Amino acid sequence: MPFKFIELEIPGLVLIEPVIFGDERGFFLEFYKYSEFSQHGIKEIFVQDNHSRSSYGVLRGLHYQNPPSDQGKLVRVINGEIYDVAVDIRKGSPTYGKWISVKLSEGNKKMLYIPSGFAHGFCVLSVEAEVIYKCTQEYDPSLETGIIWNDPEISIQWPIKNLIISDKDKRWPNLNNAVNYFVYGGDKK
Repeated sequence: MPFKFIELEIPGLVLIEPVIFGDERGFFLEFYKYSEFSQHGIKEIFVQDNHSRSSYGVLRGLHYQNPPSDQGKLVRVINGEIYDVAVDIRKGSPTYGKWISVKLSEGNKKMLYIPSGFAHGFCVLSVEAEVIYKCTQEYDPSLETGIIWNDPEISIQWPIKNLIISDKDKRWPNLNNAVNYFVYGGDKK
């Protein structure tokens, strides 16, 4: 099996460690294989791939799309290192408003699976980082929304003090005021 699937503290979030085959030439790994992922409960089909590059201290997030274009994501870093965060935004969930963080890097080659019903963001810990992620729905700007990165009710402990944040990301509301159609148990509003 080319992957190790690790269920995280918040149900639905999965850290994935690929098996790395390395020798003096370099390395080879599989970073997605439907048959393996579906056997471990990740049965969504990915329909869009995204790639971003950001400098040290850049924070992107906390983003999500509302139904019917809600996105699950498979996030990995191909250059540098990030502090990756997912927040449970499913109303009625026992972990509503709770968050987890993982460090994803070029070195550890780990990936984070984030199902729909979670807001996602990250900050860059290295000089720069390139992040690629697969999405289960195409980007729809009419359904894009987010939560302010420093919502005191969520209280994410970002590891960098002087973050670089876009004007758009500075204007998102807090979780309790965000437009959010996710309901725990898989039903959407």
